[in-house]
Amino acid sequence: MWEYFTQRSDQILFASWQHFSLVGQSLLLATLIAVVIAVLSYRSSALTAAANSVSAIGLTIPSFALVGLLIAPVGFGVIPAVIVVTFYAALPILRNALVGLAGIPGDVVESARGIGMSRLRTLLTVELPMAWPVILAGVRVSGQMVMGIATIAAYSLGPGLGAFIFSGLDRLGGANSLESVVIGVLGVIILAFILDLLLVAVGRLTIPRGIRV
Repeated sequence: MWEYFTQRSDQILFASWQHFSLVGQSLLLATLIAVVIAVLSYRSSALTAAANSVSAIGLTIPSFALVGLLIAPVGFGVIPAVIVVTFYAALPILRNALVGLAGIPGDVVESARGIGMSRLRTLLTVELPMAWPVILAGVRVSGQMVMGIATIAAYSLGPGLGAFIFSGLDRLGGANSLESVVIGVLGVIILAFILDLLLVAVGRLTIPRGIRV
């Protein structure tokens, strides 16, 4: 195993960086999309129910099937990988954003409006900061989930460690096939741990001390 790693260390490290970059950028995009949808929906019970239904139903779609379906319209490579990872990442974040925004006490919002804050300023300076711990919890869940889903992107020739896993499985029983799979799986686990540590640090830097758990 060690010999396999040392012989291909540059390739493994580059694939690891691609995998982490794919997940990180998709997670950022998913957070922006989910928060915008939640802001537009949380004051309407009908829109909230619809958004929650989408987030629940979306998670039942097999990621492998979704990657396959995207190959025809968008082709192989990075694009289908980004679409799939962003889609799945947005679902838990959307649900948490809706919960976080809906859970803000009404008297807090009314107090902000009572001292002359506009609706937008109240949202940006009161509601979103108070909902951010719940939203960030959703981001952490999404990060762990899509770190694994990103490996499926290798089916569409997407970047990342999934190539090692698929390559090993295709040659199962052949030379270095097991090592290829193990390296891919261990790499994903290590990257997921690193990402979670970074998100914990983000929470420390961005969550106001007064509402930090």
